[in-house]
Amino acid sequence: MARVSFALPELSGSTAERYADLAAAAAALTDGELDPIANAANLSALVKAAVPDLNWVGFYFYDGTELVVGPFQGLPACIRIPLTRGVCGAAARTRTTQRIDDVHAVADHIACDAATNSELVVPLVGSGDELLGVFDLDSERRSRFTDDDQAGLEAIARVYVESLQPGRVESLRPQRARP
Repeated sequence: MARVSFALPELSGSTAERYADLAAAAAALTDGELDPIANAANLSALVKAAVPDLNWVGFYFYDGTELVVGPFQGLPACIRIPLTRGVCGAAARTRTTQRIDDVHAVADHIACDAATNSELVVPLVGSGDELLGVFDLDSERRSRFTDDDQAGLEAIARVYVESLQPGRVESLRPQRARP
């Protein structure tokens, strides 16, 4: 059995430079791996380990109707999120990143972790504007996410989307819950 190890890159410089290094590490981590679940799991772990002040990092995948929790780092999460509710739903519905300084000010915020105070959600959009899911990051710190954080985390989300090969997107589709 082959032993594989991955060392967290030493991040230094400006916030933008640190995210550029983190995106390069994300690309190296996903290079050659075709399994979308494995890549989502590793990217969740990478970002949670490298970015300070995060209490939840993970993916929700779109099943054609709603968002279904995928690989993540943090406390257990809401399993299903309708596109009509919450910050994740808004990012998926509008296909635009949602950066929320105070989640308690969002009327339909879904509180999976009561400790969360700010949130950044990046939509995962494939070719032809196809919704694949969202990349969700939560922090206990209010106003945690800056413009540089948003740009850097959007770059990491792009690394994930680019890691998907034709024919692999269907394997992202979670099965509907049994009635």
